[in-house]
Amino acid sequence: MPLSYNVPKSPPGLLLRARTTQTGLIEVYVQSASTLTAPQPGLHPFERKVEDVKLSKADINFVIMDYLINEGYPTAAKNFAAEANILPIGDTESIQERVEIRDAIHSGDIQTAIEKINDLNPEILDTDSSLHFALLQLQLIELIRTSMSSSSPDITPVLNFASAQLAPHASTNPKFLSDLEQTMALLIYPPDNLTPQLSALLDPQLRRDVATRINEAILTRSGNKPEARITTLIRLRAWAETKAREGASATGREIDLPARLSIGLDKDKNDGDGQAENGESDAMVT
Repeated sequence: MPLSYNVPKSPPGLLLRARTTQTGLIEVYVQSASTLTAPQPGLHPFERKVEDVKLSKADINFVIMDYLINEGYPTAAKNFAAEANILPIGDTESIQERVEIRDAIHSGDIQTAIEKINDLNPEILDTDSSLHFALLQLQLIELIRTSMSSSSPDITPVLNFASAQLAPHASTNPKFLSDLEQTMALLIYPPDNLTPQLSALLDPQLRRDVATRINEAILTRSGNKPEARITTLIRLRAWAETKAREGASATGREIDLPARLSIGLDKDKNDGDGQAENGESDAMVT
């Protein structure tokens, strides 16, 4: 194991360090004094092992850049590449197209989103009836939303659109029929007295969920990973923890893990309920 020595007369705020390599050479390097933190008291042995893991800067930069490209943040990706002195990855034009589609869905302009998707690759919706129906359902919801917010509601556009665009799909798939019936139920109940299922249809989260599916479909069609690598890593970590705890419970053996393992995301938000901390996914991502 390489030895490490303190080197005197270090510059202010920095520590000059030296170590012998496996070949016997002495390597001198600079370390910021601010990075030398004492071990945190009360840490579980497993957490100490995690703290000791050192990731390379290149790997971290790659994961960050991959996320920005995958999720559609071309400006942030360009700025990050300049600051990190790395080459940006991906086609900026194709990223911008995905951004415009995502923004159109988020704002409720579903017709524009559909047109942009077809301009980009008409096979995306032609070959995925579930995704196509999800967009049409969103468009129907937006028509209903407009009707509900009007001082003199007119449901004629809603009925015409449902009959012409969604009914043909619903006649071939029981799930589509159920989703259509549930959506049309928004016309029956007052907005302030909706069931949780109906309220979810008007929640902006539905737009975001469909936009994510569209983004993944576009990436898949272009030969890219449909999901950012950091998302895959988080899923894999959650799966591994879940399997470890389940295995220990099934065999009755003790497991050398703390009761709660933080992923380190949205810490303040999730400290109270722990929902984002312990693994809950049962599907391994490869």
